[in-house]
Amino acid sequence: MLEREWLGEDNQLGVDIWEKKYCHDGESFDEWVTRISGGNEEIGEYIKEKKFLFGGRILSNRGLNKEGRKVTYSNCYVIQPPEDNIESIFECAKKLARTYSYGGGCGIDISGLSPRGARINNAAKETSGAVSFMDLYSMVTGLIGQNGRRGALMISIDCSHPDLQEFIGLKTDLEKVTKANISVRISDEFMEAVKNNEDYTLHYTREVTGEVIEKQVNAREIFRLIAETNWDYAEPGALFWDRVKNWNLLSNTKEFEYAGVNPCAEEPLPAGGSCLLGSINLSGFVHDPFTDNAAFDYDGFRKCVAASVKALNEVLDEGLPLHPLEEQQESVRKWRQIGLGIMGLADTMIKLGVTYGEEEAVELCDKIGFAMADAAIAASARLAKEEGAYPACNIDEVMSTEFFLANTTEQTRELVRKYGLRNSQLLTIAPTGTISTMLGISGGIEPVYANYYERKTESLHGTDVYYKVYTKIVQDYMDSHGIKDDKELPDYFVTAMTLDYEQRIDMQAAWQQHIDASISSTVNVPNSFTVEETESLYLKAYEKGLKGITIYRDGCARSGILSLGEEKPKPVTAGEGLGRGEILLVTDDVVGKKRKLITGCGSLHCIALFDPHTGALLETYLSKGSTGGCNNFMVGLSRMISISARGGIDIETIVDQLNSSGSCPSYTARRVTRKDTSKGACCPMAVGNALMEMYEEMQAELAAKKAHGCDQGAKAPKPKAVKAETNGKVYCPECGEPLVFEEGCNICKSCGWSKCH
Repeated sequence: MLEREWLGEDNQLGVDIWEKKYCHDGESFDEWVTRISGGNEEIGEYIKEKKFLFGGRILSNRGLNKEGRKVTYSNCYVIQPPEDNIESIFECAKKLARTYSYGGGCGIDISGLSPRGARINNAAKETSGAVSFMDLYSMVTGLIGQNGRRGALMISIDCSHPDLQEFIGLKTDLEKVTKANISVRISDEFMEAVKNNEDYTLHYTREVTGEVIEKQVNAREIFRLIAETNWDYAEPGALFWDRVKNWNLLSNTKEFEYAGVNPCAEEPLPAGGSCLLGSINLSGFVHDPFTDNAAFDYDGFRKCVAASVKALNEVLDEGLPLHPLEEQQESVRKWRQIGLGIMGLADTMIKLGVTYGEEEAVELCDKIGFAMADAAIAASARLAKEEGAYPACNIDEVMSTEFFLANTTEQTRELVRKYGLRNSQLLTIAPTGTISTMLGISGGIEPVYANYYERKTESLHGTDVYYKVYTKIVQDYMDSHGIKDDKELPDYFVTAMTLDYEQRIDMQAAWQQHIDASISSTVNVPNSFTVEETESLYLKAYEKGLKGITIYRDGCARSGILSLGEEKPKPVTAGEGLGRGEILLVTDDVVGKKRKLITGCGSLHCIALFDPHTGALLETYLSKGSTGGCNNFMVGLSRMISISARGGIDIETIVDQLNSSGSCPSYTARRVTRKDTSKGACCPMAVGNALMEMYEEMQAELAAKKAHGCDQGAKAPKPKAVKAETNGKVYCPECGEPLVFEEGCNICKSCGWSKCH
């Protein structure tokens, strides 16, 4: 078989991905299948049928160690959390670097580090806090890579840590910790305090000195801060940690403890833990798709699950000596985690004629999920019969867990009772962005992101021509039904941006009942989604039993998803056609607007002057109230904003720079204690937000005048330099097309590039 036969003659994108990412040194498709399957003919057939694929590290690396290359087959690791001393903190950085050099992503938890201000016995006298070391770990992540693949990192902290507020606000500075995702480990105790609007104690005891540091906060206000920051900056994520600890096969195993999660949060792991990934294409098990006779093949699916569990165990054994660190080899040998997941769920629903998110879809997920869990546990028990259980397996402890009891038939329980389990962890739903794009199917449990994408090409006459490229499942349906326009698609063709977010949570909750690890998944919401709705979404996710949740609002400050809305107009700039170094003179007919800002130090007064014809920002004046901070700073900042605006720099660029100025501890403290601060995390950010608000108000007023015939005519524009615009989108570094955010990762639908792979 040739790769084009496998992927489809018209699937050039899939062929490109296979050739660039997974094919080694010109090998043929059949040679590749033999290499990645390790000679396992059964799993090789499932690969050829596009019903199963290993995770990316296995697809690219398996067998290359025989050529002397340092590789790992694991996508993800969790590093031993750093202890509260400088040696351990930097030893952790060393372990990150070594793991990245082999191609593995990492997770670390910093809850064990002293909070800011704790007493230490060195020249500094007090510590800079747990959060201060995150930049070190982020820097290491950015520096070390393999074959052009940058490392991936997740940093977490417990909700009881005294540095929690600083952690939450850290990434409101777009220049901070740019190479890591961050999440808060949220306990049931904290969530009960949130629901009851009670105070919650942040606490830390430093073992070396015995010092106890405690802070009383209102849990609901902290929860609101998490939601508000996520709404605006897409982080931090939420890890419902008691659910993580209690819903798995090891919840009753006394010697076991989770140390953290991997970069996309689908794999909670012990210290040194790692996981091998593989995904089953659910849509490959639908018979008679797009017809009234469409049905899911449960028997065929169960057989594939069993074959996949066996194949992942073979990879685990083969890759055991290849892990970068000895502690990783020891952990894998003792616990033997694997991560079998799914992809193509949205395609499956469409082939069956079921609306994603509706009650029928939730029930279907529940049925398929149970079949998967039961089949995987049974397969692991049969392997234990042949090769022995994992070394730390205690059969009674495993069989008494709530997860085991809820996800097994009596036949499977009897197998485990006799033989134990070969693996302590079996199922996860990992990001499948690259491999699902290669196959032309939907990723993970995500809904179809969009029915089509717009592509641009240049005609023979030099003009840009836009055309629709339909998502493959949509194109397949249209072809089978002779449809030429997507407007004729049936109602069950829902997309990520049209789906009710509560239905999205319901779908993930159905799968989480049957997944002993966790799920990497993104709830995409429109730009109009409010902070209150974000807070409500977090609460629903907790109450429905999710282990974690990632939310991305279209067009948020840390834009991570492709905006499908209309393009924003270019911001109006002052001074048409200014030359280099030229500054616009301001006349007396300007329009002034004013805002009073509340900051960490007190109050500020912000006055902005706009061009009466175009609404362009011209000048800014800042002055402090009686307790508003440094007046010289305010004067200097306002002068720099004014000269930038009069020099032709647009307001969005100015505000972007102000938003990059970091988080102020006094601002954060006042936001939590007095709850009266203006939007932002420091004075410059508050000023930037106020300027943008006044600018938009000015533009709305001008538009209203024009609509009512009151516009007296704007100044004739002069030619000015053309500036590349992003319209809030993030673009692929390889092909330049807009990126989509799915399953916790930036993915390019045009060339297959993925930030996580």
